[in-house]
Amino acid sequence: MNRVGTARLPKRRGLAERLRWCVRGLLVAVLSQAGSVVLLTVTLTTFAAMAIGIGFLVLPVVMTAVRGLANFHRRTAREWTGEAIDTPYRRTTVDGAYDTAGTFDHCRRLLSDPATWRDILWMALDAPVGLVLGLLPVSFVAYGLNGMFVTPFLWQSMGPHWGFGAIWFITDQGDANLAIPQGFLFVVTGLLIAPALGRVYIRFNRALLAPTRNARLALRVEQLTETRSEAVEAQAAELRRIERDLHDGAQARLVSLGMKLGLADTQLETNPELVRQLLAEAMESSSQALSELRDLVRGIHPPVLAERGLDGAVRALAVALAIPVEVCIDLPRRPQPPIESAAYFVIAEALANVTKHSGANRVSIRLWYADGRLRAEVGDNGRGGATAEGGSGLRGLQRRLASFDGTLDISSPMGGPTLVTMEIPCEL
Repeated sequence: MNRVGTARLPKRRGLAERLRWCVRGLLVAVLSQAGSVVLLTVTLTTFAAMAIGIGFLVLPVVMTAVRGLANFHRRTAREWTGEAIDTPYRRTTVDGAYDTAGTFDHCRRLLSDPATWRDILWMALDAPVGLVLGLLPVSFVAYGLNGMFVTPFLWQSMGPHWGFGAIWFITDQGDANLAIPQGFLFVVTGLLIAPALGRVYIRFNRALLAPTRNARLALRVEQLTETRSEAVEAQAAELRRIERDLHDGAQARLVSLGMKLGLADTQLETNPELVRQLLAEAMESSSQALSELRDLVRGIHPPVLAERGLDGAVRALAVALAIPVEVCIDLPRRPQPPIESAAYFVIAEALANVTKHSGANRVSIRLWYADGRLRAEVGDNGRGGATAEGGSGLRGLQRRLASFDGTLDISSPMGGPTLVTMEIPCEL
């Protein structure tokens, strides 16, 4: 389930926006027939073929196509109105779909998911609903334009029984001219109803494609189970990192320091020059151990974060970067210390990736609080291609944020630009 918050887009009522809704209506009408009708027919045929066993081999592929069409409508709902429709599918019926396609177990899990049957019901209803709601405003506009620009000039070739709007018979030029104002009214009506009917169609989709209350609870349980597991893994990984850094760094230097001081003690009476050399090396080892301990502490909770807060700590990161950085921060108050720490490390890691891998010459940092969420964006104009797959540092940040019910999204097409977006629900 998608958990990213969205804001309502302003409802523009200009002519261009109404024409855009007419075009969207035409797309809805085409998809309702070419998409829903065709896929519904294929789905029902697949169910029938399950009686002879073939359907079990085809069902996962067919349901992948059905969910692809449903997800397309969920995305268009967000693009058209700014109100996203969450995905209701159980994770166990999505993950590994291609690996287990054709198995009875996968088919069982697909068919036991209530969202599967709601998708089928949606396709059955989408055929008439999408056709009517999509074509109605387009038909009004097209019929009106015909009355304004075709009928007054070609009425004679249309025959004496042709009547515009089926209101009158056209027998002379005067009757034909009456089609102009009537056509204008049709065009205006079509443009007026296009946004309203489009939003009615979105509400129809939301009623069937959005998760039900029980589905939301089930998805929430799955999500919390996953985030708890990731939080435990992230904590264990962090402890292993601290242990490794202590063992390979400060601990080794302290052991070396003790050995040198012990050797110096045995040579104190017989070889003062060697003792001086050993003491100098011991002082160097202690200094290096202290420096490594400070670095380790910074990795756990940077002092600048405690002293100056998230605002000042992020600005310090920007100042230390060798690339020009545009910083925009709007935080009325400080978040809780754990939230501050998580957000700081996300931004720090994102900036480190920019420096190491992007080849960018411009970076932007946005940090703000709105609607009960702390949000941050780190963008650059580099080569792109950043991903959280393969155990990268970004994947570690996703696990870190999961313990706070936060999200980390990466948009980084090849060739750039890259935008890393973080959201953490919290109170200031």
